[in-house]
Amino acid sequence: MKTFRVKNVAPAIAAIMLLSACGDSSGSEAASDATSEASDEAASAQLPNGMTIKEQIEARQGQLEKVGDAFKAISDQLKAGSPDIAIIQEAAAAVPEATQGMADWWPEGSGPESGVDTDALPGIWENMADFQEKVGNMQEAATDLNTAAQGGDMAAIGEAFKATGGTCKACHDDYRLDD
Repeated sequence: MKTFRVKNVAPAIAAIMLLSACGDSSGSEAASDATSEASDEAASAQLPNGMTIKEQIEARQGQLEKVGDAFKAISDQLKAGSPDIAIIQEAAAAVPEATQGMADWWPEGSGPESGVDTDALPGIWENMADFQEKVGNMQEAATDLNTAAQGGDMAAIGEAFKATGGTCKACHDDYRLDD
């Protein structure tokens, strides 16, 4: 490891102190406060469905977390040496239930421009027809997964799970920030 020696530290420290003294943080704090207030106002704006933007985004995220939890339960069972079909059936039944009304979860104004934390990308609202088609594909695949799970055929469940996961990925690839 190489070490460097500074012969005269005083000029470097003085320069750092001078630069830090030049910045007036009160202006940036005021700008930050104004941005925060505007964000809070936007988040509390009411949508035509009666929910605030923040409530809509939180509800959407909550339902999607339920779907994710169900998918994890199914995945864990499919990877297990002796999968528990009852767990798979319960989780598979939860997916179509959790996604009821999914097409309405992204009303205008509930995207990142609202200032509320969301992984939804602006492309959703720019390409709503494509997005809605992908939502429909996911819901159809989720119903097929549930049907396969209730039938108990592990091979059919595996195929339906893969197909349903593919519909999720298709949407996430284009319309979700973190994926």
